[in-house]
Amino acid sequence: MEQHRTRPPQRSRSRQAPLSPQGTIDEAATVYRVVETKPEGRTRPVPPIVLALRRLPNPRLTGIGAGLFATAAMFVLACLDQLILDGSSAVFGALFLPVSALTALWVRPADLVTAPIIVPIAFAIGVIPISGGPSGFAGQTMALVTALAVHAGWLYGGTLVAGLIATVRKVRLIRQRQRQRQRRTLLAAQTARAAQPPRHPQS
Repeated sequence: MEQHRTRPPQRSRSRQAPLSPQGTIDEAATVYRVVETKPEGRTRPVPPIVLALRRLPNPRLTGIGAGLFATAAMFVLACLDQLILDGSSAVFGALFLPVSALTALWVRPADLVTAPIIVPIAFAIGVIPISGGPSGFAGQTMALVTALAVHAGWLYGGTLVAGLIATVRKVRLIRQRQRQRQRRTLLAAQTARAAQPPRHPQS
């Protein structure tokens, strides 16, 4: 008698189409869009003033470099003010505010504390061309002291602007360092945990 051999049932294998490189790129782009999209599904518009500030140069000056920049800028502006507007105190004071802001923005993080000290010195040197007064050292000194007393409001305002900007930059720098320290600690903990041998259950 012939015995028919029974073949084992063949398991059906589901074939999946291979992913194309384009599909991988599309998936990565989809993930990127999900991460970057706001919960409301709308992108926040960037104010024009922020875009204008981003286009400005962003040097990093030392304390001495920032002092030279502020002093030279205020002296040149005072000379132009004396030449064009006959020494207008309002124009000189108004120009002192952006110079103070730029000095605090361009000084390097290590010398942030020098920004509120630099700008009053630059103001005192820059006000010399528009202070006037009689000839002689004593007359020029008295005229300079009088000009500083008259322009005290602008002097305090520019110093306050430089101090606020330097303080905000210092706080952001401290927070950034704290985040970096936390990331290093977390990475070190994960590395140490991964380096530990797996524990086998006791029989």
